Amino acid sequence: MNLLVLGKGKTGGLVAEIAQQRGHTVRALNSADNAGNKALTRESLANFDVVIDFTTPHSVLENIATCVRHEANMVVGTTGWYDKIPQVRNLVEASGTGFVFGANFSIGVNIFFDVAKAVAPALNLGYTGHIVERHHVHKKDKPSGTAVAINNVLESRSGKTLAIDSVREGDTVGDHGIVLQSQNDVFMLSHSALSRQGFAEGAVRAAEWIKGKGGFYDFRDVWRELK
Repeated sequence: MNLLVLGKGKTGGLVAEIAQQRGHTVRALNSADNAGNKALTRESLANFDVVIDFTTPHSVLENIATCVRHEANMVVGTTGWYDKIPQVRNLVEASGTGFVFGANFSIGVNIFFDVAKAVAPALNLGYTGHIVERHHVHKKDKPSGTAVAINNVLESRSGKTLAIDSVREGDTVGDHGIVLQSQNDVFMLSHSALSRQGFAEGAVRAAEWIKGKGGFYDFRDVWRELK
C-alpha cells in the first residue's frame, strides 16, 4: 500500500517505520509540512490508499475534514476530539469513505477493554473505585483517551462512571488501571505498555484492514479481524 502518515512524533515516526517493515510505501509529514493543510489536496491524496493520523487534538479535526472531503480513507490514533464523534461519523458516512479511530491501537489494551466489561457489574454490587492512568509529560490530552474509553465501557455495562486520576511523569509510555473495592475485598486490573510498538503495529494493521472499505469503525470493534 501507499500510506500517508500525518505526525512525525514518537508514535507517528514509529508507525512509518513499521509500515515500511511490513512492505508499504510511506510518506510522513510533520506540522510544518502540512501547515494550513496545504499538503492534503485531492490530487496528492489520490496517491495514497490510507492516511494515518497521529497528530494533536488541535489539528486532527481539520485533517479529518479535509481527508474525508477528498474521499481519502483514514486511520486516526489521535485522541482528544471524541466529543465530535457524531459530526465526524456523519461526514464519513456521507462521503462513503472508510474510517477507523481508536483510543488505543494496542491489542493488549483492547483485550483490557473486554476485561473491563466483565468487571463492570461489580459497580452495582457494592463496589466503588477509580481509574488511574499514567503517561509521559508531553501527552497533550488529560485524561487519556484510553482512560475515557475504559470509563465508557464500565458505564455501558453498569450505568456508573468512575473518577479518573491522571499522572504525567517522565517518559512513561502508558499505564492504565482499574481499582475496585468493597467492604470485603479490593482488586486491581492493570495494563502497562512497554513500548509504543504495539500502538504503531495496530494502526498499520488497521490501515491494511480499511483499504478499499467504506464505513465508520471503532478499532475496538474490528481488531479481531486484523491479520
